[in-house]
Amino acid sequence: MSERIRASYWLETGDDPQRAADTIAGEQSSGTFVALAMETPALKARSGARVERLEVLERVREPSLPTPVRAPHYTRCLLELSWPIENFGASLPMLMATVAGNLFELRAVTGLRILDLHLPPAFMAAYPGPAFGVAGTRRLAGVARGPLVGTIIKPSVGLDARQTAEQVAALVEGSIDFIKDDELQADGPHCPFEERVKRVMAVVNRAADRSGRKAMVAFNLTGDLDQMRRRHDIVLAAGGTCVMACLNAIGLVGLHELRRHAQLPIHAHRAGWGHLNRSPALGWDYAPWQKLWRLAGADHMHVNGLANKFSEPDDSVIAAARAVLAPLSPEAPMTAMPVFSSGQTGLQAAGTHAALGCADLIHTAGGGIFGHPLGVAAGVTAMREAWEAAMAGEPLAARAERSQALRAALGFWK
Repeated sequence: MSERIRASYWLETGDDPQRAADTIAGEQSSGTFVALAMETPALKARSGARVERLEVLERVREPSLPTPVRAPHYTRCLLELSWPIENFGASLPMLMATVAGNLFELRAVTGLRILDLHLPPAFMAAYPGPAFGVAGTRRLAGVARGPLVGTIIKPSVGLDARQTAEQVAALVEGSIDFIKDDELQADGPHCPFEERVKRVMAVVNRAADRSGRKAMVAFNLTGDLDQMRRRHDIVLAAGGTCVMACLNAIGLVGLHELRRHAQLPIHAHRAGWGHLNRSPALGWDYAPWQKLWRLAGADHMHVNGLANKFSEPDDSVIAAARAVLAPLSPEAPMTAMPVFSSGQTGLQAAGTHAALGCADLIHTAGGGIFGHPLGVAAGVTAMREAWEAAMAGEPLAARAERSQALRAALGFWK
C-alpha cells in the first residue's frame, strides 16, 4: 500500500462541509472546477487526495474571512486530508505547494488553518534534518547544562564593524554563551559582512584563547544561494561556530541548499511569522510549520518568549518550544534547539524553565543585558544568575541577596 502524507486543518465554510472538503481534496490533487473525462475512477483512486476525517465543531453566523458569497451560517470543522506520496515524491517544496497551496483562497473557504502534518518514513529519509541540534550546539558552545545565555547585537542596524566588535568584546568579557546578528543586519555598506566577521571573530578567538571556551556567534548570512555559501565559508575560515538565516526570506530550497553546504549550525530566524499565524482563522500552527524547516536543516528555531513584546500568548510560545524539542519521528530523532527572544530578561527564566520542563534552549536578551546599570558584563551575569535560581527552584529575591549583578538587574527589569 502506498505511503500517504496527512495534513489536519481547522476549516470554516459557508458551503456543505462535505462538499467543501471534497472541493479542497480535488483542488489539491487530481480535480478541477469541472469534471473531466480523463479523471477516471481509477486515476482518482490512485492519485486523488482523500478526506480521512471531517468532524463538525460548531456553526456561526458570520464568516471569519471576507467572502464573495454570503451564507445563512458558517460551519467550523476539523478536516484531515491525505495524499499518496507518489503524487510529488519526497520534495519539501512540492509538499508545501500541496498542503498549503490553492486552499486558502477557495470560494467555499471562509477560514483554514493547518494544525498538524504527518510525514511517512520515506519522506523523512530523504532529508537530513539538523546536523547539530541540541547536543552539537552545546558541544560547540561549551555549555553542558542550563540554557545558552545569549543576546542580539543592538542597535539592530547602524553600527559599523568596529563598533559591533566593541559590543562583542564587552559581551565575551562577561562570559556570554551566544551572540546573534539582528535579522535586519546582513551585508550593508556601513557594516560589510566580511569585515564584521573578521573583527568580531578576532575578539571572540582571543577571548577563547584566554578562557578555553568560545562564544557562539550567529552571523546573519541571509542572501541568495551563492552569497550564503560564500558567507558561510567566511565564517568557517574565521573560526566561527554558527550562521543564521531568515527562513521566510530564503525559502525551503534556500535552507536545504545551505544545509547541504554548511559545516556549522544553522540558526533559523522566523521573521515574518506573524503573517502566517496571527489570524486564528488562517495560516499555520507552529508545530507543523517547524517540521518542514527542521527537515530542511534548521538547528535552532525561534519560538518567541514568555511575556513577549508581540501578540503571542505564553501557552503558544511553550507549545512551539516543545514542538521544536520533540523528535520528528522514530526515523528522524534529532531535535532542534528553541530560541526564546523578544523583550526577555531574567524575570522570565523561572516561568520558562517550569513550563518547558528543561533548559535545552537559547535565551536571548537584548535590552535585558545591554541596559544593565552596571554594564554589559553584569547584564550577562544577572541573566545567568536568574537561570541558576530557576533551575534550583530558588526565588530571584533570595538569589539577588548574594549577587550584586542580579540585585541591580531587578531594579530595571520590568
